Amino acid sequence: MNFLQLLHGAEVLAQTGNPNISGLEYDSRRVKPGDAFVAMRGEASDGNKFIDKAIVSGAVAIVSDSASEQHREAVAWAQVQHGRRALARLSANFYGHPAERLAITGITGTNGKSTTAFLLEAILSAADRKSALVGTIEYHVTGKVLPAPHTTPESLDLNRILADALGHGATDAVMEVSSHALAQERVYGIPFDVAVFTNLTRDHLDYHHNMDEYFTAKQVLFEGCGTDPPRVAVFNADDEYGKQLAKISKKRGSEVLTYGLTSGDLHAEKVDITPRGTRFDLVTPEEVVPVFSPLIGKVNVYNILAAAGAAYARACKPEAIAEGIESLTRVPGRFERVDCKQPFTVVVDYAHTDDALRNLTALARELVQQAKQKGRAITVFGCGGDRDRAKRPLMGEAAGRGSDFVVLTSDNPRSEDPLTIINDAMVGLQRSGTKYKVEPDRKLAIVLAVREAGPGDIVLIAGKGHEKVQVTREGPVPFDDVEVARQVLRDAGYHCEAVNAAAGKA
Repeated sequence: MNFLQLLHGAEVLAQTGNPNISGLEYDSRRVKPGDAFVAMRGEASDGNKFIDKAIVSGAVAIVSDSASEQHREAVAWAQVQHGRRALARLSANFYGHPAERLAITGITGTNGKSTTAFLLEAILSAADRKSALVGTIEYHVTGKVLPAPHTTPESLDLNRILADALGHGATDAVMEVSSHALAQERVYGIPFDVAVFTNLTRDHLDYHHNMDEYFTAKQVLFEGCGTDPPRVAVFNADDEYGKQLAKISKKRGSEVLTYGLTSGDLHAEKVDITPRGTRFDLVTPEEVVPVFSPLIGKVNVYNILAAAGAAYARACKPEAIAEGIESLTRVPGRFERVDCKQPFTVVVDYAHTDDALRNLTALARELVQQAKQKGRAITVFGCGGDRDRAKRPLMGEAAGRGSDFVVLTSDNPRSEDPLTIINDAMVGLQRSGTKYKVEPDRKLAIVLAVREAGPGDIVLIAGKGHEKVQVTREGPVPFDDVEVARQVLRDAGYHCEAVNAAAGKA
């Protein structure tokens, strides 16, 4: 491919040179001889500062979004208006427009994106369709599992993944689409066949500043980001923002499907939630489908409805929908049990907003009540550093009101002092009136919670879920809530090895 072919469709202001291009990069550290380097302004750094480094590494062409950068005579050059839009166009050209040859479902919202994505992937598999999954926990490419550095990757990485999936026979792709990705145009030019909205609650206001700005970012998925709007838009009708988006999508010409707990085009009847799973009748516009899921809780009824709505829009048959829902036994870090035969329940969950903590603790109380024991809800949680400070007391109050005992600890403090973060959350926790202890060391906090637990209690370890590291001032350090909880239980005398071995043979 030559430089002019690579630039096709991009908003080019000036251009010179037309060498053959063997690769494309936006990170100067990955540039190889023969590559084109896209130098673009980002949130934390400016790629234009690394143009000369890219040339030294062998770049034969530079695409820059800076009007102040001077053309280097040794290489081909293009100046563009928008760096990320240019990267998206060039990436699609380089990889042969894979997104246009796949049916892509995008899922956005504050909570539930990952579980909904995993459920939809399972349904598509039951419908004998090969798919790729791109999301917060990990990326899946027709059976391969890849680490996920971002919920939604940059357009170059995304097109690379989609091209790989297409090459392995994929027909579909399922994507979590974050508000950051939408605001930063990482999915510019991606044509979504189906778009799903789960809910909108307070989060990421350190980036979006207010709920209106947060909502506006989500709205982009349903308006089209350099593309037409989605063919079908699926909305949570029980969410006020979902109702607003449904009206917008109808005006844009998308087919609209709604879902809700008791009403909507898809809704649930005869809901039965037990510690073993969730059973209900899934009512669709055409028929009633009995479903069972090993996932539990009202929040997962919503997630199942969202995934079923997307599957319905993708013309999956009812039996495939039911089979796929039942086949997904767990989602990493989403109400994930740590079972070492202890007489109480230990659960790791990603809940990192006040709304998610309310849902998590409400489910814990429901399970304790169903067990007909005088069990307590014990919650370990912290708040992230370098993020919206105003949500910390809200999270503290939510954890306190939903729990009988709270251990307030550190989450990912990043560049902040963990004690400062804890003090912010403590304001709301004290307002709840519940009993609590403070332990900044997250492992010791989990130890405290396990020691506090008695028969019939449920210990909730909230905030980090699937994450494998804790991000501190010193950088990331290994920390996996599931593995730490397992080690703590092992140290307390419970038999984790036998349980894990049995699980591996199941």
